[in-house]
Parts: sequence; C-alpha cells; structure tokens
Amino acid sequence: MADTRVELCGITLDNPVIPASGTFGYGYEFAELYDINCLGSFSFKGTTLEPRFGNDTPRIAECPSGMLNSVGLQNPGVDAVIREELPKLRKVFRKPVMANVSGFSADEYREVTKRLSESEISDMIGWFEINISCPNVHGGGMSFGTDPCMAAGVVKTVRKVTEKPLIIKLSPNVTDIAAIAKACEDEGADAVSLINTLMGMRFDLKTKKPLLANVTGGLSGPAVLPVALRMVYQTANAVSIPVIGMGGVSSAEDVLEMMMAGAAAAEVGAANLRDPYASKRIIDDLPAAMEKYGIDKLSEI
Repeated sequence: MADTRVELCGITLDNPVIPASGTFGYGYEFAELYDINCLGSFSFKGTTLEPRFGNDTPRIAECPSGMLNSVGLQNPGVDAVIREELPKLRKVFRKPVMANVSGFSADEYREVTKRLSESEISDMIGWFEINISCPNVHGGGMSFGTDPCMAAGVVKTVRKVTEKPLIIKLSPNVTDIAAIAKACEDEGADAVSLINTLMGMRFDLKTKKPLLANVTGGLSGPAVLPVALRMVYQTANAVSIPVIGMGGVSSAEDVLEMMMAGAAAAEVGAANLRDPYASKRIIDDLPAAMEKYGIDKLSEI
C-alpha cells in the first residue's frame, strides 16, 4: 500500500495536500461538502490585525489556464477569527491547522501572531504561515517579500512571540527568490512556502479598460506550475529547512512533481476555486499515481 505520509516541521501529515490560504476560507465551509479531515492540513484565510473589506470589484478575471485575482485580503480581523471562525472549525477539523498571517508592518505581523498564540484556540494551530508576498495590497506587503533584509526582519520580530513553526510565504515577483528564502532561514524561519501569485493584468476590449478594478492582480492556476517548480527547485537547493510548493497544483501528478523539485508538501490554490472537491480528488488519486510511477513512500522522494 502506498505510504502518503510526510513530515512538516516535526508534525506528521497523513498526506502532503494542503489547501492554500484564500482558497479554503476558514475550513468549516468546505466541511459541508466532505470530511476535511482527509486533508494533510490547510492554511486558513489570510488574517490581519483589523477587519478588511478588500479591494474594489471586479476582483476576478479569467485567463487561459488560470485566473487573476485582486481580492485584497478581505477578512474579519484577528479578534473575530479567534472569537467566531476558529471555534466553528474546531467542531469539524481534528488536525493542526496552518494559520496564515498578513500585515502592513513588522509590528502588525507580530501582534496578529501574538494574539493567535495566546488565544484559547492556540492548540489548534500547528504552524504560522507568514504571508510577506501578497501582490494585491498597497502597503508594506510587497516590499517585505522582495527585500531579503526586510523579510528577515519580519521573521526576527515574529519569532519573539511564538515557539510554533514559522513558515514564510514568499513572492515570485523577485529576481532571486532563493536569496530571500536563505535570509529568512538565517533569521529563524522553520520553513518557506512558495510561490504566491505572479503579477499580471488583462483588458476589456469593449471598455478599453483593465478588467480588474485594482488594475493588476495575481495570476494563479496551471499556467504558473512550471515557474513554481523552477523556484521550488532553486530554493530547496539553497536552504536546509523544508519548502512547501504551490502554484498551479491541480492533480496528484502535480504534487509528485512538486516533491521531486524538493517540496516537503504541496499547497493547492486556484483549483479549489474552480472545483471545491479538488483537494479531496487529488488525495484520492495520489496512491494510484504513486503506484504508476513506482513510488512506495512519498517521504523517499
């Protein structure tokens, strides 16, 4: 029988499939469709200190083999997440969850992480995924993810308020993503996740204006898989900490490719928006894909 178990920062996962932040809500919404305990884990919606309505609409534009989004981190704020969202999740999910944290200053990253760490639901959190790479919000997020020193500074600041594993989510909109990953590792990051979306835009030929109200947005979906694989491979060869691969993953074969590139686990993003059963399907298909390619244990890739 195929062994799909993997380890991520000392925590064993039944499989490496992790729905990505922003594509799986706070989990309980998908629990109405299937038992989400089949997942390795999932990264909940990017959470900021204060509530955010997000960017103006339209926020989504379809593309061949993908989509553009400029949602803008819409979320109810960390206090509401602690008070309302995660207690609902606890009723339907028995595994450690990945807490995705976003912010516009190092202090905001620290405060959101601190409040989650000190809350009554902190036992639910297995890892903190610190998103320093969102390309859709005007403010500090973009610069943190594109500058090694600033990225390292966020890691140093957040490291002070939690002993849980820190996963730093990196931007692909840089010249050398491996250098930024190394800077994060040197400052105490336990893992990195990549890639976030690639900057892009589209026009409405009828109105002669950009399709997105925010003008530009993040490209995701199958079109970005080759870029993601290249960056995961480069990063995995530059750091000694685990790398979580994402970007265009939509099949069991894509998960295997990510792991062959050096990823310890794979996050599934845009596929969940197109098909809410995507992550479950990938997990169901994984043993057969492993058998097809002569893989007995995922941990051996």
